[in-house]
Amino acid sequence: MQLRVEDVPRQFIAGHIPWVLLSFPWHGDLMTPVNLIGVMEQFADERKCRETLMHLRWANGVMCLRCGHDKVTPVNDRKVFDCNSCHYQFSVTVGTMFHDSHLSLTKWFVVAYLLTESRKGMSANQIHRMIGGSYKTAWYLCHRIRAAMKAVPPVKKLDGTVEVDETYVGGKQHGYPGVRRPGFGDSNKEIVIGIRQRGGDLRFFHAEDAKTGTLAKYIAENISEDVDVIVTDEYRGYRKAVGKARHETVNHGRKEYVRLGTDIHTNTVESAFSLLKRGIIGTWHRVSAKHLQAYLDEMCFRFDNRKNPYLFRDTLLKMLDTEHIEYKHLVQAAA
Repeated sequence: MQLRVEDVPRQFIAGHIPWVLLSFPWHGDLMTPVNLIGVMEQFADERKCRETLMHLRWANGVMCLRCGHDKVTPVNDRKVFDCNSCHYQFSVTVGTMFHDSHLSLTKWFVVAYLLTESRKGMSANQIHRMIGGSYKTAWYLCHRIRAAMKAVPPVKKLDGTVEVDETYVGGKQHGYPGVRRPGFGDSNKEIVIGIRQRGGDLRFFHAEDAKTGTLAKYIAENISEDVDVIVTDEYRGYRKAVGKARHETVNHGRKEYVRLGTDIHTNTVESAFSLLKRGIIGTWHRVSAKHLQAYLDEMCFRFDNRKNPYLFRDTLLKMLDTEHIEYKHLVQAAA
């Protein structure tokens, strides 16, 4: 199912769902709630949320999810459709991240908006306090929305001027530095590799180590062979990892953060690291190693879409295009 901005119409094709009446504003085919109050007013009940999901999922009218037939009949009082061809019954949430959820769609919409519009994210504990219910429910809800935010391969490779750097997150490092080196043995730190194109996208990866082979793998998978220049710090692991690409460095060990008279620096990717660490320290407070990549994906999605006026709508589209995750599979992930 390919969902595109240009495929979202102002209304369904006449005759498909005559009982649906639109009750929220559309601006030039695009749904643009301006703030949290707007979201709560526009999607105040289950009916309005379902209408919105139907608009986004079925741009040209409802089609059977099993056989693709375009003649379906709404089943009274059951919020489902019955296919006139194969008689398969389905709802707008089947096969999506909303599937089989006992939470109201209103809560789904509000939490999705909060996660997309909070620059440093929002903790499950804060969501739990704001929407009620149990912490377990809030945690599960947040992780399902994060799963939808994950970039789906293949992703466009970065080019132009690209900065690469690594950072370390986790508890305080104790012991002799030469013994407890992150990524090289006995350490309680987790490694995050950051790749950012100037004026372009950001990629974060939770890596096992920061050795040359690992760096080379992420660089090859995410940076175009036609890149203008790759900028890193003086860490020697980058020397071979960048391959044949033009490579420039700054020497942080000598307090060089911008090469004099040039634009050679890694400040762009480091500013993204700063935002990530503010999220970990000030918002989430504690992130487990096995779920770290999910938080990185959320941060990258929000960062790359920071100027997107339709971010909330696009997040709903991704949730419609992503299969739901069962709780038992989520807690076992990367165990």
